[in-house]
Amino acid sequence: MITKETPRRLDPQKVIDSALAIADEEGPAAVTLRRLAQLHGVTPMALYRHFKDKDDLLAALGDRLLASVVLPEPTDEPWDQQLQALLTAFVAALRTHPRLADLTLFRMLISEDGLRIAERTMELLTQGGFKVDDAAEIGRQSICSLITLVTTDPLTRETSDPVQREDSLRMKRAALSALPPRKYPLVTAAADTLVCHNSSKRYYDLGIELVVAGICGVQNKE
Repeated sequence: MITKETPRRLDPQKVIDSALAIADEEGPAAVTLRRLAQLHGVTPMALYRHFKDKDDLLAALGDRLLASVVLPEPTDEPWDQQLQALLTAFVAALRTHPRLADLTLFRMLISEDGLRIAERTMELLTQGGFKVDDAAEIGRQSICSLITLVTTDPLTRETSDPVQREDSLRMKRAALSALPPRKYPLVTAAADTLVCHNSSKRYYDLGIELVVAGICGVQNKE
């Protein structure tokens, strides 16, 4: 007697996990519904029950990143120190999946977790003396700057293969070092650092500090 096979039950959260893994290794362009369907042993139609299309899936990936942001609890510290802690937590979440960091920008004012981050950021900025509209603009530009900080990390932009990555960085350093030092004395002297930072911690700490310092500089002009 022929029995009808029970359809495989699909967990959309596991699909998102798989999509994140693919994007981390190969970039978001490599994420397709067909590939994910094959990976989970289902037909593409099964995925369409959970995700309308690839854009819908990418939106879910952005939401996952925003949901992973652990917002610091309010403290008695000055507003700028609390803001720096918040922005540090935001960057820490983005760094777990740097190739997808820019997806959070489009979901910030749509997803519940994104709205939570936006509200807290503006709350701290208004505590610092900014008007609501100014807090909105400053908050938006700060978030954009930090997303760019993650997506343009020299290590993120390189291949994940350590040998190929080091070969690529070596070639870039050699190209800068070969420039005429009389014409470009500072560029040639700092070739190593210009090609790739020596410390990821320093790279991100400095980027966040520059954003907060810039905000404080604007506040002092008000």
